[in-house]
Amino acid sequence: MKTVADERSSAFTTISGRPIDRLYTAADIKGIDYTRDTGDPGTFPYTRGIHASGYRGKLWTMRQFAGFGTPEDTNARYKTLLQAGGTGLSVAFDLPTLMGRDPDHELSLGEVGKCGVNVTSLADMETLFDGISLGDITTSMTINSPAAIIFAMYLVVAEKQGADWKKISGTIQNDILKEFIAQKEYIFPPRPSMRLITDVFGFCVTEVPKWNTISVSGYHIREAGSTAAQELAFTLRDGLEYVQWGVDAGLDVDAFVPQMSFFFNAHSDFFEEIAKYRAARRIWARAMRDRFGARNERAWKLRFHSQTAGVSLTAQQPYNNVVRTALQALSAVLGGTNSLHTNSLDEALALPTAEAATLALRTQQIIAHESGVTNVVDPLGGSYFVEKLTKDMEDEALAYFDTIDHMGGMVEAIERGFPQTEIAESSYRFQQAFERREKIMVGVNEFVQQDEPPLNILYIDDTASDTQLAKLELLRRTRDTASVTRTLAALGAAARTTENLMPRILDAVRAYATVGEMCDALRVVWGEYEEVPII
Repeated sequence: MKTVADERSSAFTTISGRPIDRLYTAADIKGIDYTRDTGDPGTFPYTRGIHASGYRGKLWTMRQFAGFGTPEDTNARYKTLLQAGGTGLSVAFDLPTLMGRDPDHELSLGEVGKCGVNVTSLADMETLFDGISLGDITTSMTINSPAAIIFAMYLVVAEKQGADWKKISGTIQNDILKEFIAQKEYIFPPRPSMRLITDVFGFCVTEVPKWNTISVSGYHIREAGSTAAQELAFTLRDGLEYVQWGVDAGLDVDAFVPQMSFFFNAHSDFFEEIAKYRAARRIWARAMRDRFGARNERAWKLRFHSQTAGVSLTAQQPYNNVVRTALQALSAVLGGTNSLHTNSLDEALALPTAEAATLALRTQQIIAHESGVTNVVDPLGGSYFVEKLTKDMEDEALAYFDTIDHMGGMVEAIERGFPQTEIAESSYRFQQAFERREKIMVGVNEFVQQDEPPLNILYIDDTASDTQLAKLELLRRTRDTASVTRTLAALGAAARTTENLMPRILDAVRAYATVGEMCDALRVVWGEYEEVPII
């Protein structure tokens, strides 16, 4: 047997810094009871997957995150992806839309259409989905502070197409807690922001019962520099916070929780990611049954979308990113993802070209149809290493739960800066390891290549901004100004009460009020959030 001196390093760790032993045996899983802790696929606590047949029954939904420029530009990209075999749409919005600002706001200058599609009013949403039947496709929309407003626009477009709200399906991200923790695209303070989310929960239980009302997102927490266990812990604890706020608002846990979904990062450490997904299902199932007393099995089953790690992509040697995303996507599949997006090779440089996005989709299709991994449910179940890693991830996440519970909950923890500080420290530790070359990124701090050939990228100029400004000016001249004024006043007045805001938002959307105007009506009542310093 080799000694430590014979090995390449004195210590081996995951990308998160978790120590990894040389060998795992039956002794490492001695305390894990199969029936209690693991179970067969499709049975509580769903460690091995929420479906007994895995992908033998149905493959995951293959999405490609897309959005740039004008709604016309993005509509054309959607049609290209659908023709290439995509089975779901995923909308990326630009910064002004994410922040609830219209294109003519001074803070929108230089940002319109640059990091996603600009959607200012119902007219833009109608264009975005022109020729695409919302009754026949599922759509995921990545937006948070103005999520209720964008969702209302989608519902009105579906209504105009003749689709039945009770039959349409998709997901609105609608996860404001992770914005305060990691991504920082917030508008309103935490408590009124949570009220908007529970209003969406309550509205959809009866009106849009097949819609995923929230996608509790660990993706951005991981992109901000967290470890895998921190991503797991903070994401699931965010989820528990939403459940508690829903219950406190008088909602039935067995009615609204089945409409909740999750969104995880598929990072580079293959086995750590697989263990993370397995632990997530187990933790959620037990929390819903034992902590909240849910009796509906659908409330116990954690469903999640995954996306390959944007932070792992490199501008250097960009074709290496194809390999990275393929391995990351494979880990998500072996971990039982229900929906998947694979990043494109050029995303460290710009928004993806149509060719790069198609190749990213083909990566998923090759995994699904050529690799053979979809023939068996949870093929890594029973691995000493994977089962031990799953248990370790669970234990670390539950320890974080205890800390946050003692603070009074996730909102209180965020207001104190706790998860933000934990993530900042983890990010710093990884950067130190990278600079010491203890962690290698091929082509960046090792195997560097000089004089790389340039890559053709997608460039978004100011044409999109000019187009959107002209459309906004026309909209304001031609819409019914009295209806806009009336519906915005009603929205602001309702924000001062406890009534569900979704009907008021829908009225304003139908009057062609803009995203900025609706957000401003709420800003007057609630104000804007200023972050607690953590340094």
